[in-house]
Amino acid sequence: MKAYYDRRAPEYDEWYRGAGRFAERDRPGWGQEVEALGLALAALPPARTLDVACGTGFLTRLLPGELVGLDQSEAMLEEARRQAPEATYVQGDALSLPFEDGAFERVFTAHFYGHLEDGDRERFVAEARRLAPELVVVDSALREDVESEERQERILNDGSRWEVYKRYFEPDALARELGGGDTVFAGRWFVAVRS
Repeated sequence: MKAYYDRRAPEYDEWYRGAGRFAERDRPGWGQEVEALGLALAALPPARTLDVACGTGFLTRLLPGELVGLDQSEAMLEEARRQAPEATYVQGDALSLPFEDGAFERVFTAHFYGHLEDGDRERFVAEARRLAPELVVVDSALREDVESEERQERILNDGSRWEVYKRYFEPDALARELGGGDTVFAGRWFVAVRS
């Protein structure tokens, strides 16, 4: 998957912004919901936060407190450094986080957890719990037009095709899966749970 994200890095935020390949998609209320999600994240109490699989830093820039972004893709980190320059960035493996126990107050991740298959989900949650007492997960909301779990073909602007594993969530089900928690945001397109 590293190669996919390396190639997707320069165009990734087109998804959030409804540009490029996403300009013609019918996503009612998308822009308003992206904005509302950002406001919900910005309203979290400030904390020393590790953003795992931070990608381009699109949401990293909204998080309050001292920030460290981690991603396996150097191309994504280059984008993040431009978008959220106040954060510190580390290239590394999200399933074997290179930090000491208790190094953070919060672990945050967005649109990463939903790509993890069974064993990797448990591994990630254990790593997050090792590093911080709080875990915030943002991912895609389960809707009537998607399956809760599917393989998707992703086509990049260069025409390359990639297959990814993807899950969609209802907030209560995601909270249960994380071991309990509260809904930070629940919309048509996104959910966020604080556990």
